[in-house]
Amino acid sequence: MSNSDSVELPGVSVEKAMKELSEGVILVDVREQDEWDAGHAPGATFLPLSALQERVSELPRDSRLLIVCHSGGRSLRATNFLRSEGLDAVNVEGGMSAWSAAGGSVVVDSHTANADED
Repeated sequence: MSNSDSVELPGVSVEKAMKELSEGVILVDVREQDEWDAGHAPGATFLPLSALQERVSELPRDSRLLIVCHSGGRSLRATNFLRSEGLDAVNVEGGMSAWSAAGGSVVVDSHTANADED
C-alpha cells in the first residue's frame, strides 16, 4: 500500500450508532449552527467542524465518539482529525440524512419549545 492509497477510517451504520448511543457512547454533530438549529439527534454534542481544531480539548479522551454531519463527508474529515489527535472517533455513515431515513429521533432546540408543547 502506498501513501497515496486512501485509508479506510472506521464507520458505523446509523442503526449501529443508535444501538451504541443507548449504551452511553457520545454522538458529536459537526454540522454548522443553522443545520443544528434545524434539527439534531437527541443528546448529541454540538461541535461544528469549523471550530473542531480549537475545541478538540472539550471532547472526552476516554470515550468512544460517533461523529455525524449531514451526509457523512464532513464527519469523515472530523473523524480523521480526531483519530490523529488520539481520540476513539468513528464516522456515522450517511449522516443525519440516513439517521432520519432510518427513523431516528430529531429534536429542535428552542427557547420557546416548552411553551409551545401541547
